Amino acid sequence: MDLHAEWVKLLQEAGPGKMMPTAYDTAWIARLVEIGEPIGELALQWLREHQLPDGSWGAAQPLYYHDRVICTLAAINALARRGLRSDRERLEAAEAALEMLTPHLQEDPAGATIGFELLVPTLLHEARALGAIHHDNTEVLKSLAPLRSAKLALLPNGMINRSVTMAFSAEMAGSDGKKLLDIDNLQEYDGSISYSPSATAYYALYVRRGDLAALNYLHRVASTGTAPNVYPFDVFEPAWILWNLKWNINLLDNEVIDLCQTHLDFLEQSWMPGIGAGFAQNYIPKDGDETSIVYDVLSYYGRCVDSEALLSYEKPFYFRCFDLESNPSISANIHILGALQRANFKTSHETVKKLLLFLNKSRIKEAFWFDKWHVSPYYTTSHAAIICMNYDSVMANSAIDWILSTQDTDGAWGYYSPTAEETAYCMQALTLWSRSHQNYIDKSVLQRGQEWLIHHLDLPYPPLWIGKCLYCPELVVRSAILSALTLAESIL
Repeated sequence: MDLHAEWVKLLQEAGPGKMMPTAYDTAWIARLVEIGEPIGELALQWLREHQLPDGSWGAAQPLYYHDRVICTLAAINALARRGLRSDRERLEAAEAALEMLTPHLQEDPAGATIGFELLVPTLLHEARALGAIHHDNTEVLKSLAPLRSAKLALLPNGMINRSVTMAFSAEMAGSDGKKLLDIDNLQEYDGSISYSPSATAYYALYVRRGDLAALNYLHRVASTGTAPNVYPFDVFEPAWILWNLKWNINLLDNEVIDLCQTHLDFLEQSWMPGIGAGFAQNYIPKDGDETSIVYDVLSYYGRCVDSEALLSYEKPFYFRCFDLESNPSISANIHILGALQRANFKTSHETVKKLLLFLNKSRIKEAFWFDKWHVSPYYTTSHAAIICMNYDSVMANSAIDWILSTQDTDGAWGYYSPTAEETAYCMQALTLWSRSHQNYIDKSVLQRGQEWLIHHLDLPYPPLWIGKCLYCPELVVRSAILSALTLAESIL
């Protein structure tokens, strides 16, 4: 394949964000039939066509229990409200699936999906009120109730507005909990609620019924009846593409570098001194993960940004990702470490030592990591191996050894099943380790990985990223795959 042409095409396509639809957000679009919106009927039909063989909704692969439970609940409520008589069998199968799935929630190694403790009690209560759920899920509710209460207790003034991340899950307020919402300060400039199709559909149905700005947003993002987990994510997508590209930039020509400039201009305009960046330019809450990636990218490509923004996320024992977060993100701390390295923070710096200690203590079997933003340990572990190379070679080496030891015989990697995305992350780490440390890695390992990746690089990619349900940022994943293949081509 022509890797140069593929990079050119990708950089030309990148922009507001490309993402596969999710069952969760599409189920909320389906409710719009209540106010006569044609996209609601399209969404209902999509739900009927995409029920999985076990009766649930969500990602077919991997089987991630939190994803299946929340998607299935959302679909049940949509079909039970406005579905056809012929949907009765679908609902019965869905209820049976839910009963089978719920006891396994603790088996998800990366933990809950975003807002699970806020959203599921509301969805379960609604499903019971609709008569769509009959079995007892009290154990689930008992475990989630204190988590929900603790989260709500963190709200400034006890209200949800566009300045707090909980607005992304505003539908948790339900039809009778609107007292939690600061309604006059909830909506974004584009009509959405925190750029979430599901939260925006909720707003247009139960908060300000038929709100024109909200419906216009939904028509733009869900014109076919299906909706992504979030839109736009116009900082996240180009920042990650450029991060994956930077490992290969010396191998590419001026055409590719020139195409980067528009994206770099946009990221630079999105940067707020002292605070950094969020996943979208106009999204008010900023976060440590996006800030670190944007800082790394802008600095690498010669743009001037302040490292004080990175340090604004520092906590006593780690760096936070978002305000009000329940638990730290391992990958965000890894990426902040990488940004500090770009800012020339030395290994002896107290902040660097703090992050390395945090990562060391967070390892599983002293070898790999899981994180709350991605279901695969290969995402987190490969990035840790890359970034720790020049800070803690022992920790990086153990990560590399784990990656090597878990390659499938056909050359691929995958925690649930082999995927191009996970294989790309591992190939990035191994090639950069080989190039940087001149440590010997059997070329057959890289050759087998390269060959498998070439034969499996096309869409669709399974959703491995964690939002309110699992999702796939397609161009970001594509950039990781192209990066891995470009690196492999350079050393094989």
